[in-house]
Amino acid sequence: MELLLPKLGLILWTLIAFGIVFFILAKYAWKPILKSLDEREKNISDSILSAENVKKEMAALKSENEALLAKAREERSQMMREAKETRDKIIQEAKEQARKETSKIVADAQAVINQQKMAAITDLKNQVGNLVLEVSEKVLRRELNNKEDQEKYIQQLAQNVELN
Repeated sequence: MELLLPKLGLILWTLIAFGIVFFILAKYAWKPILKSLDEREKNISDSILSAENVKKEMAALKSENEALLAKAREERSQMMREAKETRDKIIQEAKEQARKETSKIVADAQAVINQQKMAAITDLKNQVGNLVLEVSEKVLRRELNNKEDQEKYIQQLAQNVELN
């Protein structure tokens, strides 16, 4: 039982040692410990405020980024519409130009055909005229007494004439 209950001298010396340690701690350690605890508490609260400010800024930046993305998407869709309109306009102009050129080529070809046709008709008329002149000249040069001989001669000349 002696081991369980300490003696009065041990309690006294323990109280004195505790008092000295308490006095030393109160004189030199409590103020720096409490000061560091206050600084730590202040740093933690400042960090929390800073984190909240950063969170608010991030939310603002996020909404700003979303607005910028929406604006960029709108600009992109506008550019796509303009590009499509320009493409359609260029295609339409090319088709119109092709129609004009086709019409011009057809008109030129018809003019050339008409010109060649007129030239062929003129040439044919000239050949027929020359042929008639040759036959008439030969008939007139040959003096025939008989109308039958004259007709035979005309038929013979007609058979001998080669058309060009």
